[in-house]
Amino acid sequence: MDIRFQVDSAPVLGPALVLFAAGTVVRVRRGVWDRRQGLLRLAAAVYVAAVLSLTVFPLNVTWGEYANQAPWIGQINFIPLLTADVTMVPNVIMMVPAGFLLPLLFRNATSASRATLMTAAASLAVEAAQMLSYIVLNNGRSVDVNDLIANTLGGLVGYALVTLALRASALRGTLLAAALPRSAALRADRRPSAAADGTREAPAAGPVVRP
Repeated sequence: MDIRFQVDSAPVLGPALVLFAAGTVVRVRRGVWDRRQGLLRLAAAVYVAAVLSLTVFPLNVTWGEYANQAPWIGQINFIPLLTADVTMVPNVIMMVPAGFLLPLLFRNATSASRATLMTAAASLAVEAAQMLSYIVLNNGRSVDVNDLIANTLGGLVGYALVTLALRASALRGTLLAAALPRSAALRADRRPSAAADGTREAPAAGPVVRP
């Protein structure tokens, strides 16, 4: 028996985005989410879908006598930077938005090191999904440690960019207005005011802009 078919990203991610967008509109209209915070969530969802469409989809499912018989361990490049070249640049660029969005979305992205670890974890999850698709579906995707390095570097660049943006008076207000209530960016913004007022918010974790 020989089974071959392809699962494109649009039929899977498209409906998921439509449902998320519809849910976002409902929550914004009900006042559960602020409009700018809803737009930030929607932008993050579109970005995640774009990354998945580039890294996981399409899924080329092949079972049977014509399936790829190469062992899965041979699809992993464990040696860093040995085959590094200009093809790493797109991987860096791909994860720049992730590093930019992290402090606006999550409370734990309070420093460059934490944002870097979070980006590395997300990249590792993508690589694991690629490996799993090869093992289960014979999808033909390889796993490269250089992709992990490039993706992590992209996240660090994105974090540096959002740090600079939060220091710019022209952008700071817009970004903080869109940031989620418990995000690292808002928590860092509240601490100076809390310290001046003598409230309990001052002892919170370090600022979002931290090496």
